[in-house]
Amino acid sequence: MSPVYPTLAGGVRDVDELRAWTLLLPAGAAFTHLTAAALRGWWLPLLPDYLPVFVALPNAVWRPRRKGLQVSRHTSEVAHGWLEGLPIADPAEVLLSATRHLGLLDLVVLCDSALHHRDVTIDQIRATSGLRRRGAPGLRTALPMLDGRSESPGETLLRLLHTTGQVRVEVQAPILDEHGQTVARADLRIAGTRRLVEYDGAHHRDARQYERDRARARQMQALGWVPYSYSATTVRRQPQLILRDADQALGRPDDPGRLDAWHPLIQDSAFTRTGMARLRGRLGLGRRDAR
Repeated sequence: MSPVYPTLAGGVRDVDELRAWTLLLPAGAAFTHLTAAALRGWWLPLLPDYLPVFVALPNAVWRPRRKGLQVSRHTSEVAHGWLEGLPIADPAEVLLSATRHLGLLDLVVLCDSALHHRDVTIDQIRATSGLRRRGAPGLRTALPMLDGRSESPGETLLRLLHTTGQVRVEVQAPILDEHGQTVARADLRIAGTRRLVEYDGAHHRDARQYERDRARARQMQALGWVPYSYSATTVRRQPQLILRDADQALGRPDDPGRLDAWHPLIQDSAFTRTGMARLRGRLGLGRRDAR
């Protein structure tokens, strides 16, 4: 019997639309790819308008043909459960399906989210990446870059910017007081230093959150830590400034060449215009602005 997954808090915006699509689907079909990822509440890159509805179904059943529906065929039954009353492919299958179109950085964000939400384990992703299926090589490439301790897409981007730039970091680093008790956790800590690296997301602009952040920063500084925070814009458009700060913390010369591994990752992701255009091309959507 297929499992019934828990309902997501707050629901999903297009659940009613997806219920309408189910009237056209044969038995054994399940939502997958970015449709299923959105339904699960996973972190997504900026997505194009007019994104198709992604469905997987076994070869043995008839294939519905409708504009706006993208169907993938499977040689056997599609492993799936139920969410919001909708058939939804198993999490590892969803990741494998999305691998066919996403850039590597977008895929790592998606996998980190699935791990963070505890919808899938790293062993399940590893097992799925070993299948002789389209997308499996991309999933294998992403595996060493995954970390389910990340708490937002921005944290994942910051982590990968540092690691591809040859800066070792500790994820969700504990901050201890004079009694050895954990009083906070930092997004990242540059290994071997007292430098903390934090992602400054949009919610930090709230006045109350801003005051909490400042109080937290003062507490960290009083304990001998040096917190630095960066916005999404800085991560995407001025990564050299972030690595320059890291080099300064490590006491080594600034080397712009350490960005060589980062540039192709970010340029192939939907976090940039170039990457968005590539995603649209892979999906066959043509040229339109992202949402």
